[in-house]
Amino acid sequence: MDATLLKYCLALSAVLFTLGVVGVMVRRNAIVLFMCIELMLNAANLAFVAFSRYLGKADGQIFVFFVMAVAAAEVAIGLAIIVTVFRNRESVNVDEMTSLKN
Repeated sequence: MDATLLKYCLALSAVLFTLGVVGVMVRRNAIVLFMCIELMLNAANLAFVAFSRYLGKADGQIFVFFVMAVAAAEVAIGLAIIVTVFRNRESVNVDEMTSLKN
């Protein structure tokens, strides 16, 4: 992989990460927030893979597997919490969730 392709991959990663940050800051729906967090994690994974290919080492690609495992666990637990909150309050708006008490 040459330096120009690395620049394009990192630019795409930066754009995806920025979209994720903007989505977290602007949106109030908990499901959309989780999707934006996943977008940011995938942007970081893209940067890891790009640097790994550029340097010719597998360290970044191995780290991506760990990040994906943590992201899968986060989604499973986060969606379970969102479903439970929706059952109790009939809304997934983050502004309405002030505490986890009923």
